[in-house]
Amino acid sequence: MSKYIQTEVDETGVAIVTLDKPARRNACSRDMWERLGPLFGELGARSDVRAVVLTGSAGHFCAGADISEFAELRTTEADIKRYEDAGAAAAIGIRDCPKPTIAAVHGFGVGGGCALALSCDLRVGDATTRMGIPAAKRAIVYSRIDTELLLRQVGLSNAKRVLYTAGLFAVDECLSMGLLDMRAEAALPGAIAQARLIADNAPLSVRGAKLMLESMAQGLLEANAARIDAAAHAAVSSEDYVEATTSFMEKRPARFKGR
Repeated sequence: MSKYIQTEVDETGVAIVTLDKPARRNACSRDMWERLGPLFGELGARSDVRAVVLTGSAGHFCAGADISEFAELRTTEADIKRYEDAGAAAAIGIRDCPKPTIAAVHGFGVGGGCALALSCDLRVGDATTRMGIPAAKRAIVYSRIDTELLLRQVGLSNAKRVLYTAGLFAVDECLSMGLLDMRAEAALPGAIAQARLIADNAPLSVRGAKLMLESMAQGLLEANAARIDAAAHAAVSSEDYVEATTSFMEKRPARFKGR
């Protein structure tokens, strides 16, 4: 567990995960990286959770890795590998969460913070948003998983621009490149509103859509064919499928239960 990560689930089934280390602009320590992957796995398995919003406290999303601990925790080759593995596991855990995930990126979403946002399904920003990856200014090569997430989100030329320049991009540039998907008056309320729109829909259908799209994006469509077929069958065999038809005929909002 990490004392710097807070989690709550509201009455609509939206879980809000908050990085809470305001003195460091929510920069992630190793224990935070190590907690994030399992946490999103746990939230993905909960029946009362329909979507997950990832955000940061005190006006910032995440300023990347907490460099202040590097002298202690990134000194030996083994230490460095453990640290890098923790970051990769966090990205993969968020990416592979079976529930839809949305990053509310206000203030800095830089370096590892940008990677966390790219691990989510959608990203919402506001006028305060600043995103970028300063790896070239730290004399490091960005990790394989984080580079893959960047490339699939923004395309080759924009990925090169982000990594080569190590620049910090304002909200409009983030939107034009694809680092952000939506702009709201305020990132967190905007992300929560989007999550609630998703949460109103049939959970089995949304889950199946995510499985299908991620399988396509990762080149795993054939490998996951049986899981995709099972997800489709579960949806059309569910109580929610009957409820969708009944509510349409009765001209009322559907009340989906995820079963």
